Amino acid sequence: MVVGDISTGTDVLVIGGGPGGYVAAIRAAQRGLDTTLVEKDDYGGVCLNRGCIPSKALITGADLAHEAGNAEEMGIHADPAVDMAQMVGWKDGIVDRLTGGVEKLCKANGVNLVKGTARFKDENSVRVAHGGEGQGSESIEFDSCIVATGSRPIEIPNFSYADDPVIGSREALDMDTIPERLVVVGAGYIGMELSTVYAKLGTDVTVVEMLDDALPGYEDDVANVVKRRAKELGIEFHFGEGASEWRDSSDGGITVVTETEDGEESTYPADKVLVAVGRSPVTDTLGLDAIDLEPNERGFLETDDYARTDIDHVFAVGDVAGEPMLAHKAFKEGIVAAEVIAGEPAALDYQAVPAAVFTDPEIATVGMTEAEAEEAGFEPVVGQMPFNASGRAMTTGHTEGFCRLVADEDSGFVLGGQIVGPEASELIAEVALAVEMGATLEDVAATIHTHPTLAEVVQEAAENAEDQAIHTLNR
Repeated sequence: MVVGDISTGTDVLVIGGGPGGYVAAIRAAQRGLDTTLVEKDDYGGVCLNRGCIPSKALITGADLAHEAGNAEEMGIHADPAVDMAQMVGWKDGIVDRLTGGVEKLCKANGVNLVKGTARFKDENSVRVAHGGEGQGSESIEFDSCIVATGSRPIEIPNFSYADDPVIGSREALDMDTIPERLVVVGAGYIGMELSTVYAKLGTDVTVVEMLDDALPGYEDDVANVVKRRAKELGIEFHFGEGASEWRDSSDGGITVVTETEDGEESTYPADKVLVAVGRSPVTDTLGLDAIDLEPNERGFLETDDYARTDIDHVFAVGDVAGEPMLAHKAFKEGIVAAEVIAGEPAALDYQAVPAAVFTDPEIATVGMTEAEAEEAGFEPVVGQMPFNASGRAMTTGHTEGFCRLVADEDSGFVLGGQIVGPEASELIAEVALAVEMGATLEDVAATIHTHPTLAEVVQEAAENAEDQAIHTLNR
């Protein structure tokens, strides 16, 4: 049926129903604004459908299978068999519940939902092309617009996602069989998370990376804990090599060819090659020319402290608005944009944005590192607590890593923290709260923590920074 071109109007138009977009739409509707959300695909965006939630579901499944088969020390002897199709089905069930929940929440808050791809006609209207041939289009006029179109995986030359053996993170989360051999291109957080998943499921994993180390952006002692564990799981690393091409091989698989800066070639056999070299913002579908809004040199839409672009009534939130590409950062930007549009005194404050990598063990950080604190003019004091001195960590069988707090020596204010170890993604919330509220080392150390818990490492790190640690030697 051809719907035809109809025209409607709204106070707030949100383009994109991911973490930034649906949160912005709900908050705008909660503030009494007539709000319309346009989404071309599934509600929840990359986070719910192809990123955070499905990857963590598979990580949990892979962890469980691996631990069950490697717990002889605890007296557990098992040889678990993994039905990958069933595991993926379980993961999809979680995704379906969450995406369905987002749609219900939007409707319950009075958000008008429109399926299609929005493209600017001018500064106060878009045309929405509905999906599918003959489904027509509609024009929507708006007073304010929030762009939340997210990002997509970067494709590299000679590795097209259209070719069957080449997969991105999305396809890596949907495979219903476990490949015997997997080459991963890229040792950033996505490559390292998915390498760990498939290594634990029994795949021979080879990681090739153009840089000279894994997990760029993290301090060496943090990244080294994860890299050491990855090697224990059998993951093979080759640094300083860029993937140049793939070709079919005589055994029915493929051969991935890499090349160094000096032109030296290497080849690695595989059944699949996972390209995980980063993500780029989605702006090419928006028709930005129509409103004279240009992305910066990296493709992001630049915004001010109110999530506003160079056009006063056009906002941008989430991945499309720049680093860090994190769902919780998108949540906050969406809320601020909606509240600013509603006339409220909201603004962005990025001093405490935690980040987590769900490798084995996990990495989580917030605020400043010691080097960043020095560069900012502080005289930092550092306290550290290793997990191998934690009674609770010992009972979990996971004692790799440490918790580190960075504080200003004069005032004692906690400036940041780095945790690599079990449940780091959960533990970092305490450090983030300390940074956000301006807590001191004394505040953290004086807070009574439940025993025995992993959270005690945060308290012990604070005590260590003050030379008052009980369960470890002081600095």
